[in-house]
Amino acid sequence: MKILVTGGAGFIGSHVVDAYLAAGHDVVVVDDLSTGRGENLDPRARLVEIDIRSPELADVFRAERPQVVNHHAANPSVKISTDRPAFDAEVNILGLINVLAASIQAGVDKFIYISSGGAMYGDPIYLPMDEAHPVRPQSPYAITKGTGEHYVAYFARTGGMRYTCLRYANVYGPRQDPYGEAGVVAIFAERLLKGEPCTIDWDGEQQRDFVYVSDCARANLLALERGDGQSYNVGTGRGTSINELYTALAQAVGVDREPLRGPQRPGDVRASILDCSKIERELGWRAEIDLATGLARTINEF
Repeated sequence: MKILVTGGAGFIGSHVVDAYLAAGHDVVVVDDLSTGRGENLDPRARLVEIDIRSPELADVFRAERPQVVNHHAANPSVKISTDRPAFDAEVNILGLINVLAASIQAGVDKFIYISSGGAMYGDPIYLPMDEAHPVRPQSPYAITKGTGEHYVAYFARTGGMRYTCLRYANVYGPRQDPYGEAGVVAIFAERLLKGEPCTIDWDGEQQRDFVYVSDCARANLLALERGDGQSYNVGTGRGTSINELYTALAQAVGVDREPLRGPQRPGDVRASILDCSKIERELGWRAEIDLATGLARTINEF
């Protein structure tokens, strides 16, 4: 089938493109390359360089006529969202609405929306957090991602389009930007390999659910045909503290150095661990790459 992936030149999106191409699909990528990189793309994927907020986006959709739209394009950074909440809303809400409207006009059959289980639930009432956990966002990024699910459901319902929402945990792996605001694994790996100090915010005991990028790509494959009208957590169900993550990366690189310490970041939550039993039960998905293996692959890439 023909699939259009927004943000397909980015870290996660490019791995999703690879998975779709490997499965024999025809893939078109929409990316403004503000954070994505052309070298991330398999040459078999056709790139259209355009901002998802552009009024000309509808022309691209009408010309390409995709059967499925996979929406990865977004501001992915909690820090940028707290520093520039209006920009975050422009990209993650107005950009999404523009993509949804173009999808309906072009007769798209299925829309896959990338949400965030790692942010939108907020401080947990219970752990691990399943899809029924109350949404209590603590950053503009979390607000826009959660709100986006409602826009997707609305457009799909009124436009006769199927949809699935995937709520990612903390994704890591090759191609992650070590110089961006997001991606603690990439930032630490790059700095350790260069012999530079790493800074751990807060006390480092905050826990995250780190899921390897190829596992996320596989969830996007399964969502092509299944999971209509549903939201699914995509994680490992296991928590790792930032202190533990630093120690594992430092040992893997062969560095014996204490990290620097910084203050708590605005919007940061104490623990985020996802219950992924629903996606395993309904789509047959579960994370296959353990943290040690994933970190080794990521370090090797750097």
